[in-house]
Amino acid sequence: MNLQWYDWVGLLGTALIVLAYFLLQAGRLHGNRLPYQFLNLLGASGVLVSLWGGFNIAVFLLESVWVLISLYGIARSLRGGLS
Repeated sequence: MNLQWYDWVGLLGTALIVLAYFLLQAGRLHGNRLPYQFLNLLGASGVLVSLWGGFNIAVFLLESVWVLISLYGIARSLRGGLS
């Protein structure tokens, strides 16, 4: 297996999303706080970068929406809209 730089970025992105979800389920992160939102944003962005090597419309749409929802959560958190 010969991984390119974008593959490594995608693998890191996947790991960040899985880590965020695990930490949420383990009660170590809260879903409406910045650390969880940033892990999801970085993770989804990494997966999007990985599409540089082979485009997949389903993954593109999923991760694009994931980025937008993460940005929405970050904006709400920064404005104090989440408790």
